[in-house]
Amino acid sequence: MSLSLKRAYEPADKSDGVRVLVDRLWPRGVKKAEASIDLWRKELAPSTELRKWFGHDPEKWSEFQQRYRAELKDNPGLAEIRALVREGKVTLIYGAKDEEHNQALVLKEVLEHGT
Repeated sequence: MSLSLKRAYEPADKSDGVRVLVDRLWPRGVKKAEASIDLWRKELAPSTELRKWFGHDPEKWSEFQQRYRAELKDNPGLAEIRALVREGKVTLIYGAKDEEHNQALVLKEVLEHGT
């Protein structure tokens, strides 16, 4: 599976393949014309309630992962991304500053392992 992660604030590269924004909100300060986003899949992002509850607090990370995985269960958007990955390289784009505690990490793992 050719799936990777990249922050929205990093420059786009041809090696990114299909760039899929997986945030519910557009990243602050990123111009749509310069973002090179191919797809924006808001429905794959955590719910507004979960996002606000988490607040990128590393102490809530374990609980956040469990709750987010539950939200992703049976999400039809997962099949779309998996289909894209079968066709070639896909990069999940996210805006979070914390590269170790964000929804894109969980989403990537779910896409790769189904867990």
